[in-house]
Amino acid sequence: MMTSEPAIFKPSKRQMAILEMVSERGFVATEAMVTEFDVTPQTIRRDLNELKAHGLLTRFHGGAGQADSVENRPYKDRLKSGVDAKRKIAELTASLVPNGASLFLNIGTTTEFVAQALLGHENLHVVTNNINVAQILAHNSSFKIMIAGGEVRSQDGAIIGSSSVDFVNEFRLDIGIVGIGGIDEAGVLLDFDHQEVKTARTILRNSRKTILVADQHKFGRPAMNRMGHLEDLDMLVTDRALSSNYQTLCENSGVNVFIAS
Repeated sequence: MMTSEPAIFKPSKRQMAILEMVSERGFVATEAMVTEFDVTPQTIRRDLNELKAHGLLTRFHGGAGQADSVENRPYKDRLKSGVDAKRKIAELTASLVPNGASLFLNIGTTTEFVAQALLGHENLHVVTNNINVAQILAHNSSFKIMIAGGEVRSQDGAIIGSSSVDFVNEFRLDIGIVGIGGIDEAGVLLDFDHQEVKTARTILRNSRKTILVADQHKFGRPAMNRMGHLEDLDMLVTDRALSSNYQTLCENSGVNVFIAS
C-alpha cells in the first residue's frame, strides 16, 4: 500500500512578509505587524504560531524574532537593528548621568550607543570591558577611561575572562550601566555568554546605582545564562511601555522605569 507524502508547508504571502521583517530587524513586535498588515492581533498570532511550528521563527513575549537561547545574533546584525530605539534609550540614559560621575559600561550594542550619547558630558570616569566603548569615549579628552584586561573577543570587542572580573571588582562606582540578552517573564536577567555574565554581575555588585538599558525585544527573550533579577536594578530604560506583567515586576522590585519615546 502506498503512503502519501507529507504536505509541504508553504507560507502565505503575509507569512513570507513577516519572515522578511524578522530577518531584517531581528525582532518585530506583534502590534507592528498588526499595523503593517491591517489585520487583528489574533490573525498575527495564528501566523506566528504556524511559522514557529515549522521552525521558521521564534516567538517571544509581544512579538517574534530569530534568536534562540543558546547563541546571540552576530554583532554586526545587532549593531544595525533597532537603531532608533537604541539611540533614544541612549539619549535618555545619558540624561541620568551627571557630569563628573564615575560609571561602568559593559558589553553590548546598546551600551555603545550610550557611550556615544555621553560624549557631551564632562569629566566622567569610566570603567569598561568593551573596547568599542573605550574607543568612542576617547574622543572626549576630559574623560578618564579605564579598560579591563583579559581575552578580547574579536567579533565584538568584548573583553572577557577572570581578569576582567578581577579588574572590575577593584572599583566601587556611582553608576553601573549594563545591557542584557533577555528578561524572562519572572524578571530574571539573562545573557548568552557565561563569561559576560560574570563581569556584569560584578558591575551590578559594585555600583551605587544600577541602570539596565533594554529595548522592547529583550522582554520575554530566552537566553541560557542567568545574570540576576530585576530586583538587582535601580532603573530600567526602554523604548516602549511595559506589559502589565513586567510593569508589576518592576514595581514590586523597586525599579524606576524610564520610557524613551
